[in-house]
Amino acid sequence: MFSRRHAIRIGLTAGALGVTGATGWTAQALSGRGTRGTAAAAAAVPAAPVTPFSVPLTRPPVLAPVRRSATTDYYSVVMTKARREILPGTTTELLTYNGSFPGPTIRARSGRTVVVKQVNSLSMPTSVHLHGGNNPTADDGGAMDTIAPGATRTYTYANSQPGATLWMHDHAHHMESEHVYRGLSNVYLLGDDTEDALGLPSGEFEVPLVLRDARFDADAQLVYEMDDAFNRTTILVNGRPWPVLKVKGRKYRFRLVNSCNLRIFALQLSDGSAMTQIGSDGGLLARPATATQLLLSPGERADLVIDFAQYRPGTQLVLKNLLGPGPVEEVGQVMRFDVGARVHDSSRVPATLASLPTPRRATVERSFELKMDETSASPQGYINGKGYDPDRIDTTVRWGTTEVWTVTNASTLIPHNFHIHLVQFRVLERDGAPVTGAEAGRKDTVLLLPGQTVKLQVTFDSHRGVFPYHCHLIDHSAMGMMANLKVV
Repeated sequence: MFSRRHAIRIGLTAGALGVTGATGWTAQALSGRGTRGTAAAAAAVPAAPVTPFSVPLTRPPVLAPVRRSATTDYYSVVMTKARREILPGTTTELLTYNGSFPGPTIRARSGRTVVVKQVNSLSMPTSVHLHGGNNPTADDGGAMDTIAPGATRTYTYANSQPGATLWMHDHAHHMESEHVYRGLSNVYLLGDDTEDALGLPSGEFEVPLVLRDARFDADAQLVYEMDDAFNRTTILVNGRPWPVLKVKGRKYRFRLVNSCNLRIFALQLSDGSAMTQIGSDGGLLARPATATQLLLSPGERADLVIDFAQYRPGTQLVLKNLLGPGPVEEVGQVMRFDVGARVHDSSRVPATLASLPTPRRATVERSFELKMDETSASPQGYINGKGYDPDRIDTTVRWGTTEVWTVTNASTLIPHNFHIHLVQFRVLERDGAPVTGAEAGRKDTVLLLPGQTVKLQVTFDSHRGVFPYHCHLIDHSAMGMMANLKVV
């Protein structure tokens, strides 16, 4: 998936972890410690440290419909401030959906409509985007299509797509970075009959894992500063710092969402054993893919199965992170699994998971360059040399066409990724080589390390209208690394 040259550039080597230094993302970072940021950032005093694996993993609540019809589930969500315990013994003020951090999980079904009434009781505009959803412009939750403070907006999702791990988050331009950082996101699990028939782990053995990082002050309050990857060194899973999950000796299905603003995770089990990936952004893979490491950038999702029956009861298995920036003792571990007794397990992972459509023949080719000011005190982001202008249409495509988009990260130090609203695409090549395994599935967000190029095959055959595409290291999109696509 990634060449050795690119792995070394970001410190992704066996046991090596990039720590804070000159860039935080490059090999230089392996030799430095400390923090980068403004004087105010440097003066902030962190809250008392948390002992890793001292708090239990909790699961976001599942949101119940307020009403159901023969075809539709209706939900009500209020965006509100709330204080919740993150660091033990303290409370932190957050921006939340229905007071939950992360927000409550919505369980939907392919082909069954979901209607969500969103009430904005905050003091700033918001916009709710169903990331990975195939929805018309009016329900996409675009950057400029905001809900005013005190106002209500109803979004309708037809769910006319295969089952997948989707998620919802704020998208109000120039505010999305801080809003997501402070809590405005939740998981949206879309199921379908194909998935149900496979016999995958389910019920209590299907666990959402929402990954993110955070920075706290001495009063346990979140500290927000733009482009602050170096100082967000508390790793949270489902809103809990370095939690522990007691598991039975059987298979579990984990629905991972990287909800960080900037942090890329390189995940590995502490014993180095392989993990089985069964799905990516757009749903199930054609067949399971096994690997000892999983690279997950902001906005990306992964559907994993881990069989704990292979471990002796009493085993403590750490989910490690091999990538910085940050001190190894903080960002180098994510959570721990404490393995219990083996139990009967009728679940399975079939050799064939889904039938992916054969990509159509492309009739149009386009190129996109992602770049940002890497040395400026106030960096700006660009796509094809232009910062975001909400009134400008950057790319116009004809409905029904299939195109190949060649996307290059022209930054020399900083990684980016690329997310297109409305569609799931297929990654054809990375640096000229065909992709394999999990990267060959349906995707809506793809990682590009400095200097990397990917080729994407995209078909625009659902909705007409204007939709954004952008870097989903979300601070970068807030800095202008975003553009508008119009399907006509």
